[in-house]
Amino acid sequence: MIELYYWPTPNGHKITLLLEEAGLPYAIRPVNIGLGEQFAPDFLAIAPNNRMPAIVDTAPADGGAPMSVFESGAILLYLAEKCGRFLPPDLRGRYAVLQWLFWQVGGLGPMLGQNHHFNRYAPEPIPYAIERYVNETRRLYGVLDRRLEGRAFIAGKDYTIGDMAAYPWIVPHEAQGMSLDAFPHLQAWFEQIRARPATGRAYAIADRIQGQRDPATDAEARRHLFGR
Repeated sequence: MIELYYWPTPNGHKITLLLEEAGLPYAIRPVNIGLGEQFAPDFLAIAPNNRMPAIVDTAPADGGAPMSVFESGAILLYLAEKCGRFLPPDLRGRYAVLQWLFWQVGGLGPMLGQNHHFNRYAPEPIPYAIERYVNETRRLYGVLDRRLEGRAFIAGKDYTIGDMAAYPWIVPHEAQGMSLDAFPHLQAWFEQIRARPATGRAYAIADRIQGQRDPATDAEARRHLFGR
């Protein structure tokens, strides 16, 4: 059983996408980041960076004690290896996926996260920051669009953890100031993943647990997210 410590953010969606595709048994353990639950001692014991997602595998492959993993990229790797899917076994295929996974966790996610912050959550607009991160978002979309020309998925013909890592960060493209019409290869990839049944199930989980708290307008949520 995989215990998934989760909240509906792009990084949280990555893991439900994989779990729903793989059919691994799992249980959601909500971590309401708007209420500051990411700072609870029990959560910090498995996720010392006070960020979710994190997992606890109660039946790891080595037969030992339950194993915890934090950081979304590491979790994707762990689960792909556990289920034997979504990460090619051959050298070239594996590294085709890994380089794009690392591109997402080191570039796409952090830069688009700053786009979200300065466009939506900053207490006052800072034009330089908004322009900086919208421009970088556009550049990264272009990188991914060029990569997807002639390919169904990021690493080639197969759906992998590289796609699962990137897709949730493209979902809020309109809020990032982007139109997918300008990126036709990215748009085709996006629509293909959105149509997958597992994608629908993953995002339905988010709809069930998120509630109505909006960090953009909720003073308590803003304090927990940006003030600690």
